[in-house]
Amino acid sequence: MKPNFGVVVFPGSNCDYDAYYVIKKIFGFEVNFLWHKDKDLQKSDIIILPGGFSYGDYLRTGSIARFSPIMQSVIEFAQRGGIVIGICNGFQILLEAGLLPGVMLKNKSLQFICKDVYLSVANSETVFTKDIPTGKILKVPVAHGDGNYFTDENTLKELVVNKQIIFQYSSKDGEVTEKFNPNGSAMNIAGIMNKEGNVLGMMPHPERCSDSVLGKTDGALIFNSVINNFLIEV
Repeated sequence: MKPNFGVVVFPGSNCDYDAYYVIKKIFGFEVNFLWHKDKDLQKSDIIILPGGFSYGDYLRTGSIARFSPIMQSVIEFAQRGGIVIGICNGFQILLEAGLLPGVMLKNKSLQFICKDVYLSVANSETVFTKDIPTGKILKVPVAHGDGNYFTDENTLKELVVNKQIIFQYSSKDGEVTEKFNPNGSAMNIAGIMNKEGNVLGMMPHPERCSDSVLGKTDGALIFNSVINNFLIEV
């Protein structure tokens, strides 16, 4: 069974077409844009909340988008076990919606960061990472001003115990230390999932490194893993 994808479009989304292009042109799957004012998920099997600046990032990143009509449908979809991927602003929206724990703060440098970073896969037994070669360090771009993941100590312990930390900022050799943390995130966290394992939030942009014409394709490994394993997990 081939999955159908849905890409949510908010006012201020700017990576929606990037996500659409990767799914449609690189992988060849059906994908629909889902307008923020609608509630119909159009029979999507996998939902992507793209990067950008939803509603201008007023109040807090993702805080207004969380209340858009489409998000109630996304929340119910996730609660039924549907696969949801939030990228950058999409991750921020998932936090605001309560589908993932924690919050995003301003980058430690207080500057917008736009560059390639290296990611270590902290849990290779998820729908999002099963098909990534063991020990593979991913090179994926980031572009954010509010990517400093923060939560309380008890929640951090739960994330570790439940193996909910999926990606961590690292060196190209997989060294996870503060030296390679671009934004100050707790435990170098670049991506986490919920306890049930069907909702992923990540700050780096895999849709920006999934086409060989760009000279980098590590992001495609994440999408490929989801495509190959979503039926097994759900």
